[in-house]
Amino acid sequence: MSRSESLAAYLRAQARRCLDRVESDDGGRNARRALALLDAAAYAGGLPDDDPLILQLDQAGCFGPLGCEAFDPGEAGTRHIRSWEGLEPSELLLSLPPIIAQSREYGTSAH
Repeated sequence: MSRSESLAAYLRAQARRCLDRVESDDGGRNARRALALLDAAAYAGGLPDDDPLILQLDQAGCFGPLGCEAFDPGEAGTRHIRSWEGLEPSELLLSLPPIIAQSREYGTSAH
């Protein structure tokens, strides 16, 4: 599986998680998150592995130390992804490396 495919699969799984959440008063928040993540997954799945966004995520350690493991943004990245309701998929991907770097700087687990 390519890094782009791994990222897309992770985002689809997070979208499914949002859809599975039952909150009677969420005002459609989980549905918006799921749609945003499915959009991001479709976008990510179409990126070549040498795309600058994929390379930034690789440099942030999201594909393991050798760059060939399944996508894992760590705890801070996962929290950010799970709360994403943005419009542009590229914004989500661009926002992850600084969040992961900050979590490492402050000693919280990035993976």
